Amino acid sequence: MDALHTPVVSSVPADDLLIDAYSQAVSGAVAAAHPAVVHIEVHGTTSDRAASPNAERGGGGGGSGSGFFISPDGYILTNSHVVHGAREWKVFLADGRKLAADLVGDDPDTDLAVLRVSADDLSYLTLADSDVVRPGQIAIAIGSPMGFQQTVTAGIVSGLGRSLRGASGRLIDNVIQTDAALNPGNSGGPLVNARGEVIGVNTAIIRPAQGICFAIASNTARWVVGWLIKDGRIRRSFIGVAGQNVPLIRKVARYHHLDQETGVLVAGLEPESPATRAGLQEGDILLALDGITTPSVDALHKQLTGDRIGERAIVTFLRGVEVRRHAIIPLESPSRVRG
Repeated sequence: MDALHTPVVSSVPADDLLIDAYSQAVSGAVAAAHPAVVHIEVHGTTSDRAASPNAERGGGGGGSGSGFFISPDGYILTNSHVVHGAREWKVFLADGRKLAADLVGDDPDTDLAVLRVSADDLSYLTLADSDVVRPGQIAIAIGSPMGFQQTVTAGIVSGLGRSLRGASGRLIDNVIQTDAALNPGNSGGPLVNARGEVIGVNTAIIRPAQGICFAIASNTARWVVGWLIKDGRIRRSFIGVAGQNVPLIRKVARYHHLDQETGVLVAGLEPESPATRAGLQEGDILLALDGITTPSVDALHKQLTGDRIGERAIVTFLRGVEVRRHAIIPLESPSRVRG
């Protein structure tokens, strides 16, 4: 075989080729996503603003975080704890522009919020289907940790279906765990896949653990965003009880053929609340709402959705050793969390 037809053999080790492929995947995703990522500064925050270990705080009642455009007409998705309670929001774009923003809607229960700016030529990101995300796939976080804008960290999806308690007290379900490093100021930034599509909204870290970070799943974000843009808030229902998880007495549970081991103790009742009007009393143990068991306060919260507002339901509860069923009509919940 002459020199013209001699096959070329790469001198690059196979491991280096794999590393280069990984680098190309990450850099390609970043190139696609970073123009839509913004740095957010807030000012004039109120004293009851939710605190978070993943938000950077500034002096004078201010702070900062991250966010990203989700549409060409200026809507920005971020964390509630980044913007909640502020009176002024400034957004710094990747192209150097600094814009004033308005708060469209805020939902502390899912730690998500939407801002809007008026501008042209805006890049935006697509929310992927988080239900198809799998452990081990590439996860890339972009944001402004400690004020360093357009910082990129990469890792993998470490776990799915986690639960994280938000600042409001409610559990946030279907949270994505990643080892892509997050730091204060990353809050609200996107967690993207290798195609630059958003699979989650970076929201929390666990200190002093390393490599345990969390993001609100994109499917949750999609649902919340729709309602925030439409109504500015998420409507939820409440019945007006202060609840506490308690075990059921085994003999009582067996006697009534209950397929649960715990219930929600009514530790307190709000005056003129749906629970009070339904005849519930302190010491009752809630077992089910419309036949769906309520083994915990979190399970009860999950059932108190907006579509139950004003709708008659049947609450099943234990009073002493007797099972009772009363009609109850949940009302729309104020902003603070309760059952």
